[in-house]
Amino acid sequence: MNKCETEDAQGLRLVRVTGEVDMSWSQDLRREILDALSKGPAVGVDLSAVSYMDSSGIAALVEGFQQSRAVKKRFALIAPSDSVRSVLELARLDRVFPIFDTAAAARGD
Repeated sequence: MNKCETEDAQGLRLVRVTGEVDMSWSQDLRREILDALSKGPAVGVDLSAVSYMDSSGIAALVEGFQQSRAVKKRFALIAPSDSVRSVLELARLDRVFPIFDTAAAARGD
């Protein structure tokens, strides 16, 4: 079951993603990320419960990252699952995105 929930985690808008992010659902993720960017100084996208992500999901993450830079807000990926991490590494995006193991680490706690 695909799910995307956002919560305030001590100054970090945390977008928790669950399920498979593919073409049929990536626009929901995109909207959630852009909405989170409009409401907080920093956004973290928790990908620990994502079992699959295709290029449309990666595109949603890239757009969020680019938008965060345009508005001078922090953006990070948090605990990407092994399958997501392998896609990021294949595209060499693991060198572009700030990636942290926990939300606390992304906040700098």
